[in-house]
Amino acid sequence: MKAIKPILFVVFSILLTMTSCRTEDDLSIDPPIEDTIEANSTIANLMSRTASNDGSNDNIIDGASCLSVQLPVTVTVNGIELIINDDDGYEDIEHIIDLFDDDIDSVIISYPVTIILVDFTTVVVNSDSELATYTSTCLGNNENDDDIECIDFQYPITVSFFDENNDLISTVDINNDNEMYDFIDDLDQYTAVTISFPITVVLADGTTQIVNNIQELATVIEAADDSCDEDDDNDFDDDDCDSCSVSDLETLFADCMEWTVDKLERSDNDLEDNYVGYVFEFNNDGTLTVTQGANIFNGSWQASGTGNNIDVVINVTGLNDFNDTWNLHEIEQEPGEVKVDLRLGDDRLRFESDCSSNGGINDTDLVNALTNGDWYVTYYFDDTDETADFADYVFNFATNNTATATDTSGATNGTWSTSSGDDTELGLNLNFGSGIPLDELADDWDVLEVTNDIIRLKDISGGDGSEDFLTFERTPFEGGNGSDDLTNILSDGLWFVSSYFEDADDQTSNYTGYQLDFNSAGTVVASNGSNTNNGTWMVLSNGNQLAIDFGTDLPFEEFNDDDWDVISVSDNEVIIQDVSGGNGGTDTLTLQKL
Repeated sequence: MKAIKPILFVVFSILLTMTSCRTEDDLSIDPPIEDTIEANSTIANLMSRTASNDGSNDNIIDGASCLSVQLPVTVTVNGIELIINDDDGYEDIEHIIDLFDDDIDSVIISYPVTIILVDFTTVVVNSDSELATYTSTCLGNNENDDDIECIDFQYPITVSFFDENNDLISTVDINNDNEMYDFIDDLDQYTAVTISFPITVVLADGTTQIVNNIQELATVIEAADDSCDEDDDNDFDDDDCDSCSVSDLETLFADCMEWTVDKLERSDNDLEDNYVGYVFEFNNDGTLTVTQGANIFNGSWQASGTGNNIDVVINVTGLNDFNDTWNLHEIEQEPGEVKVDLRLGDDRLRFESDCSSNGGINDTDLVNALTNGDWYVTYYFDDTDETADFADYVFNFATNNTATATDTSGATNGTWSTSSGDDTELGLNLNFGSGIPLDELADDWDVLEVTNDIIRLKDISGGDGSEDFLTFERTPFEGGNGSDDLTNILSDGLWFVSSYFEDADDQTSNYTGYQLDFNSAGTVVASNGSNTNNGTWMVLSNGNQLAIDFGTDLPFEEFNDDDWDVISVSDNEVIIQDVSGGNGGTDTLTLQKL
C-alpha cells in the first residue's frame, strides 16, 4: 500500500483548515473548465505516461525498461569491478563489453540493490531471482511500452485545487516527474484541479515549446509519442550517433578512400573472414567499388536521415551479404584508424580504414619479398603449435593480389593485400577460403618482421584476446628463425640499450652506461659498474615473443613483461615491442651488441 504523498498531505491540511474556517464572506472562484484535469481522462493518461519513471537508461545492467537500479551500484563486467555513480558509468560498461566482439559478455550485479518502478516506488532486491520477478513484468527488448520518452515537462508547474463549492483551496508547485506522476495518480481525490498555463515542454531534439492550454498539451504529447528512438533495447547508448549526420558520413568516406571489413555478422554467423582482402571505396557520386585482387565488384550506397536514425543502403552486385538497409550505429575515430559501425537488428557490419589511399605505410619491402619466389609456413601458433598442418603446402603470391597454396591434392586459390596493422604499422590480409586448414590463415595479420627470407606475422584474437603467430620462410620448416636462433643470438656477447621509448617518451638516457649479459640458462645481468640489476628472460612462441623480468630493480623494472613481440632479429640488433593493455600505448626496446 502506498504511503500518503507529501504533496497530498499539504493539500489535505489546507483543505481541512479552509473548509472549517470558511465564512459567507469567502468568494467562490470557478475553475476554468478548459484547463481542468479529470481523473482517467485522455490528458491525465498522457501526462502520467510522460512523467512515469523511464527505466531504459540502465538496460545494460538490468535488461528491463520498466524499472531502473538506484545508483550507486557495483557491477562486475567481464571480470572487471565497476562502481556506477552516474550515466557515465553506463558508458564504462559498454566500453568493456565492446573491447571484443566474439567473447561472452557478463554484467554481474552486487546485491542488495534498490530498484525504482514505473510509479517511482522503490523495492530492495537481494538476488538475480528476486530481480527477475520484477523484470519479467516488463516488455521485451525494443517492444513499445507505455511511457512516453520523447517529450518532458519543464518544471516547476503550478496546479490549483478547488473544493465542491468551486472555492480555490490552494496552489502547489510540482517540481519533478515523481511529483507529477503522484499528482495525476491521485486526481480522483479532488473535485477540480487546473494547471496554470502557459507551461513549457522539452522535445527529444532539445528544443522547447510553449503550451497554452489542455488541448494544446494533449496534441503536443500525442505528436511526440514514438517520434524518437526511446532506447528501449538492452545495448546502452544506442544514441552513439546523437550528433551524426549524413554530411559527416559523406565527408568521412571522401577523406578515407580504402575501407576493409572489420566485422560482419548475419543471422548469428560471423562472415568477416570471408572478406579478408576486400577493399571498399565509397564514392561521393553514390557508387561503390569493391576490389579483391583482380576481381572488381560494382555497386551503390546511399545515406539518409539524422542522428540515430540514419539509414545506409548498400547494394553490390555479387556481394549479397552486404546488401541491405543498415542503421548507422556509431562512428569511431582514433588517430590512424576510423570505424563505421552499422546495425540491422542483431546483424552487424563494421568497416575500418586508416584514412589514406595507400594505407599510410611503406609496404614496398613486403610486396617485393612476398611476390618473389615460394614461401613455406615454418610456424603457426593458435593456442597450440599447429605448424605441422601446413607442412605440405607451398605458397606463392602474385603481384595481382592473388595467391596459391599447393599441396599433393592440388592448388587452392587465395588472395592477399596490405593495409595498416592493428598494433603495427603494416598489416597483411590473407584469405584462402574456408577449406581446412587454410581457413586458419584468413585474417588481417600484423607484420612483425620482413626480410627477403622471413615474414613474421601476429594477430590478436577478437574473442579472448589471445595472440596467434604465423611465420613464412623460404625453405620448409627445419628449425627456421625460431627460439634457438634468438636464444643463441642474445646469449652471445654483451648488449646495450640503444633506444627505449614508452609510446612517444624517449627514456633511452635512463640506461646509458649499462651492459646486459644474457645467460643461456635464463638469467640476465644489467650493470653500469655501480648499480647491478639481476633478472630472468625467456624466448617464447618459437622466437616470436620475449619475456623479461627484473623484479623491482630500477630502472630495468620498466622492461618487465611476459609478451614482448619480437619485431626483428639480427646478429647485432634485436628490436622488441609491447602494446599496453591499459591505454594502448606502444613500448619499443632496441638492443644492440657491444
